[in-house]
Amino acid sequence: MFDMIGRAHPFVGAPLPRLALAIAFLALANPLAAQRDSSAAPRKQATAVRVPDGAIVVDGRLDESIWRDAPALTDFVQKQPKEGAEPTERTVIRVAYDGGALYIGARMFAKDPSKIQAPIGRRDHIGQMEHLLVSLDTYLDRRTSYTFGITASGVRGDWYQASDVENDRDATYEPVWEARSRIDAEGWTTEMRIPFSQLRFNDKPEQVWGINFDRWIPSTNEDIFWIAVPQNVTAWASRFGDLHGIQGIRSTRQVEMRPYVAGQAKVDADRDRRNPFDDGRNLDARFGSDFKVGLGSSLTLQATVNPDFGQVEADPSVVNLSAFDIFYAERRPFFTEGSNFLQNSGPALFYSRRIGGMTAPGVLSSVVPALGNADYTDYPQTATILGAAKLTGRTASGTSIGALAAVTNEEQAALYVLPNGTAPADERSVLVAPRAWYGVGRVQQELGRSGSTVAATATVVQRDVNDGSELARRYTHDAITGGVDYNLRLKGGEYEVTGSASGSLVRGDTGVIRYLQTRSSRYFQRPDADHVDVDPTRRELTGYDAGLAVNRISGRHWLGGVQAIMRSPGFELNDAGAMSAADFKLVYGELRYRERKPNRAFQNWQVMLSSEKDFDFGGVNTFGFVRADANLTWKNFWFTNIAAWNDFPGDDPRIARGGPYVRTGSGRVLILQVGSPTSKKTRGSARWYNGMNTLGGRTYRLSGDFSTRPTPQWQLTLTPNYLGDRDPRLFITRLGGGRPETFGSRYVFASVDFTEFTLSARLNYTVKPDLTLEMFVEPYAANGRYSGFGELLAPRSSVLLGYGPGVRTFNADSSPIRRFNVNGTQLEIPEQEFNERSMRSNFVLRWEWRPGSTFYAVWQQNGGRSVDRIRAVRPTDVFQSLSYARRSFFALKMDFWIPLGR
Repeated sequence: MFDMIGRAHPFVGAPLPRLALAIAFLALANPLAAQRDSSAAPRKQATAVRVPDGAIVVDGRLDESIWRDAPALTDFVQKQPKEGAEPTERTVIRVAYDGGALYIGARMFAKDPSKIQAPIGRRDHIGQMEHLLVSLDTYLDRRTSYTFGITASGVRGDWYQASDVENDRDATYEPVWEARSRIDAEGWTTEMRIPFSQLRFNDKPEQVWGINFDRWIPSTNEDIFWIAVPQNVTAWASRFGDLHGIQGIRSTRQVEMRPYVAGQAKVDADRDRRNPFDDGRNLDARFGSDFKVGLGSSLTLQATVNPDFGQVEADPSVVNLSAFDIFYAERRPFFTEGSNFLQNSGPALFYSRRIGGMTAPGVLSSVVPALGNADYTDYPQTATILGAAKLTGRTASGTSIGALAAVTNEEQAALYVLPNGTAPADERSVLVAPRAWYGVGRVQQELGRSGSTVAATATVVQRDVNDGSELARRYTHDAITGGVDYNLRLKGGEYEVTGSASGSLVRGDTGVIRYLQTRSSRYFQRPDADHVDVDPTRRELTGYDAGLAVNRISGRHWLGGVQAIMRSPGFELNDAGAMSAADFKLVYGELRYRERKPNRAFQNWQVMLSSEKDFDFGGVNTFGFVRADANLTWKNFWFTNIAAWNDFPGDDPRIARGGPYVRTGSGRVLILQVGSPTSKKTRGSARWYNGMNTLGGRTYRLSGDFSTRPTPQWQLTLTPNYLGDRDPRLFITRLGGGRPETFGSRYVFASVDFTEFTLSARLNYTVKPDLTLEMFVEPYAANGRYSGFGELLAPRSSVLLGYGPGVRTFNADSSPIRRFNVNGTQLEIPEQEFNERSMRSNFVLRWEWRPGSTFYAVWQQNGGRSVDRIRAVRPTDVFQSLSYARRSFFALKMDFWIPLGR
């Protein structure tokens, strides 16, 4: 099944998978794997007190008797700024429960309540505000945890932590729970109600959960914990105390339904009135529902019918001059919830945006001629998801399970050809996407008390594609991937051994397999690559990926590790996963020294040295670097980050986009970043990037961010970014008639000066914690100027045979071109220069009108155009797009959270 093409490099050769398995076996056999440093001392204990159902009213007032009588937790300790010191402010917390929920009642004392930072904002945006967090390890696996937070102004935050790392947070976890806060003369108080239906735990007569509390006081930069994980230790849930006293509850078979209704309209201020597919309003309405049901005490089944996967936040504007895809973040609720159960270590076997995605019309027009011949096209932007289901959970034995299945419908594009003198108008449709079935499964098993894990993941995609059809040249029939990964924790979590091994198989018509062989991730057609070749008769593609890393992740001063990865040329993930490149082997190492103990100048600091070396399966040295970093947090909590590195020359297999290896120059980069404490009401940072290489390349970037809260309800954030980049070897095109040294082809390159300026602005107004208005505006300007055209002198060279400036003119269809006279041969090259302006804006009203139910009102505008003037972008150019006609998108959506039973 696996493609074993290639030679082994002495550092990362073919024995790597066997070496990884051997280390895994030895680690599991090692008794240190079952030890934990934290077990040397007794754990702290908290006790929850049972109260009658309905005895506690969540209003932020601690006026119920239970908040006087229950055992109090008061023994908190600083982690910042003085690790281990007694907090300057007292905190008192009590825990209670009834038949349906866990309750937290807390008083946070403040000597001067006027200094409490209590602005209000959107849910989950609580970092700048004084807040209290409670973290629960409900499985008592000493590895995973749920965290619930509440600020002094009543803003809630929540996330899930799938690993024993304090800052590894999955903010897509969106439970339905309640909390209220109040500020008074002694400080502030809070009550939290966390329904058991929103937690997952094992079905036992008596529950013992891990628990921890964290209070953040931004006015003094003081972070206090019930249990503070030492700063020289990488851990989280494994250090929690134990919560006792919860008896007689069950992980309920909660049944939830979330129906929705939505409507939208698209208005183009500059629309073509001859377009039969645009009536100026483009109204649309839809409805559907998500379902969730608990299966026993461990698993949750989710399903969706006619799902609403519309996004209220658009993807950012990007000018992509590279040969690689851009992978955007997932924002669709059905896929984000519980996504940690489906994510593997190692290569990204599953990338959920593949489901319901579409290939761009410009790509398909090369294989579906009707798309390019039509005057107007109504092209579906996404594939319709007919239905999807997901099963996730964790059993009492420490087995985590994740499975997902989805079906997308075939899609038709409507075409319209205008009438002419001899032919009437032609309106018809063509198939642009086949029906597809997606399946993903993952099983992970925890091993002993160490928190080690071993897991297996598999994906499958099947499409209804006929051999010989137009779509068979772009869509595979089926694609299968599978892999194992492990994380072995040694010496109480001080060391980790991680590794993975994966394989892929894709099958289809000869057209699509040829396409996969020649696309940017592999370029099998390279004329001087002796380890790969394009086989036009091939109907399948196979490959493998393997990786191994050994790291010291905890320690007072010295940390670091080594990593090796190899990925065969035929490895392919882009049906269900995400992958930019195959055909490489790399070795990476880093060494860090850190100091967490404050001194006269610094609160903490660290320095790091790292290096990497890359080869392809032909044994060619393709890339390498050495880098030094310094991260300094000053005594006043301002920070300074410095990075410097050197790129070594290499023979790049992808710069010529299917052509021969091209030699890259050595490069040097220096980065400097400074910033103010994140706890301040007005804060900001600035970053300077300066890089150059020996071929004449230069990258200069100035960026930063500025945020201020003029009042507790308003927040303004500005993010400017300026980029000036000169790429001395940007591939333009391949022409015939070349010299024998370049295999009879001319590989034409140019030097491009790319300039870009963006200014993102966000203005948020919070009426109350569950009602916000968010305004986002992003003007954008980019320009590319091309010069220094020439063809590659020879493989593995960086020298170009120059063409001179050429003559700018137009061809028969009025497209701009450049004409060159090269030794009596006339060459025509399509004009590449561009000057783009765009404006994107987004206004969103969010109202959680009752727990779990939300109303959205969205107004988006997008506009832009190309400008004839070819010159460097100036900061003022970004505001030109304010006057452009824009396309408007309006949407209203309301969903309803309905708990149907227990």
